[in-house]
Amino acid sequence: MTSPAAFDSTGARRAARAIDALRRGWPIGIEIEGGMLNLLPVETTDLDQYLSSQANITLLISSSRADTLKLLNQRAAADPALPVQINLPGPVNAAEIMAIVDPVLDMQHPMKGPFRSEELNHPKAAKAAMELARHGGLLPAFLVVDEPAEDRLRIEDAETYADSNALVISAHAKLPVAANTKAHIYGFRSDADSTDHVALVVGERDDTTPIVRLHSECLTGDVLGSLKCDCGPQLHTALARMSEANWGVLLYLRQEGRGIGLINKLRAYALQDQGFDTVDANQRLGFAIDARDFSIAARMLELLNIPTVKLLTNNPEKVEGLQGCGIAVDERLPVQITANPHNEFYLDTKRDRTGHKL
Repeated sequence: MTSPAAFDSTGARRAARAIDALRRGWPIGIEIEGGMLNLLPVETTDLDQYLSSQANITLLISSSRADTLKLLNQRAAADPALPVQINLPGPVNAAEIMAIVDPVLDMQHPMKGPFRSEELNHPKAAKAAMELARHGGLLPAFLVVDEPAEDRLRIEDAETYADSNALVISAHAKLPVAANTKAHIYGFRSDADSTDHVALVVGERDDTTPIVRLHSECLTGDVLGSLKCDCGPQLHTALARMSEANWGVLLYLRQEGRGIGLINKLRAYALQDQGFDTVDANQRLGFAIDARDFSIAARMLELLNIPTVKLLTNNPEKVEGLQGCGIAVDERLPVQITANPHNEFYLDTKRDRTGHKL
């Protein structure tokens, strides 16, 4: 992690305003050399109103969505992760646009195209746009427009927005929980990102190395008791293990759906219902297999003055993520969860495709 003094609050605020604009269906402009790349978010824009006045439509979609549409081999690009720009001669209606950008609709609209991909004139700005969409929990798809936008930002602002150095402890209180009545909760907040993360310190803190669990928020599993995943059982198992030890820390990270947001996670569920596993579902939506930022957890531990941990996880990437940010992992402790008929495929995918040590 860089030093807290390096945090660019001005750039982060520009990104925050842009993300808010995208969620409301408003245009944004990303500064490029000699001008702006002006974009409208496909998911939240009033498509019917916009399309009614357009003779030609230019779409910006993610590389993985383009792959599904068989477009990657039609463009000459050194970076396979670059978004793809396609041109659609009008007239085009809103339903046709959504069928192009939303993979959940593929079975309803199997015949699409052929599409003509265009040269991507501003690749860095296009990649920044995809990251902004993820932060906003939106489908990574944009209309490229000519009209200037009020909300403007620079390419590097998207990265600044996610800078974990901006996190600070904002609140602290005692919180007796079912697993252990001797617990304290800490709230963390950033100047840019409005997402709040929390840490639950379980038991009496002493000089021993604590058991630590990095737990990504899962509304469906943690709260509603979903049987499709193992998140709820892992959460309660972790709290029980900490209560049995001297002390422990649960870092509850607001990174729903491995960092793609709640609505996109529900879309991933719909793709799983169509037969795709969790890895393919995330990629078909246009996202990374795992988009979580574990530097946030490292920063939280730094603020809690916890330099060394025993990490309760089956995911080697969490170990590497903490160690890469300067937190020593003294030991990895496995989490044993009993499978059920609804999550066997999910657990097999974690083991076989993402390297979880189940």
